[in-house]
Amino acid sequence: MTNKELSQLYYLNKEIKQLESKLMELETTAYKATPNLTGMPGSGKCSDKVGRYAAEIADLKALINLNIEKCWHEKRRLERYIQSIDDSLIRQIFQLRYIEGKKWEEVADKIKGVTADSIKKQCYRYIRHSQKNVPYVPREYDKMV
Repeated sequence: MTNKELSQLYYLNKEIKQLESKLMELETTAYKATPNLTGMPGSGKCSDKVGRYAAEIADLKALINLNIEKCWHEKRRLERYIQSIDDSLIRQIFQLRYIEGKKWEEVADKIKGVTADSIKKQCYRYIRHSQKNVPYVPREYDKMV
């Protein structure tokens, strides 16, 4: 599995947050677009702003639900891949980084006794080895602080 494939869950979550933010803006705009009933004659144009916003809101909600479902499937796929890793430390790194979406420094803080740089190198080295179907053997200096 590549780093790009492993990062899909992160980007799906980010996309969902952006869509939810857009949905909130749209709902706010739709709420403000209620018709102004003054009794004065209209412009003769036939438009339904509220109806248009309602359709856009429904489309956005459907898109968010679709992405949430994709996110769920992606998380299950990553969890299966991570469970197939033999090395416990690498499993922990992958879990914290790719499932929980933590930064390298946060991963190192959780694992304790290692630097963020060494964690990152171990992760990418494992990915490189797995792409080449070569067994991963952790280097001794990776374990040192």
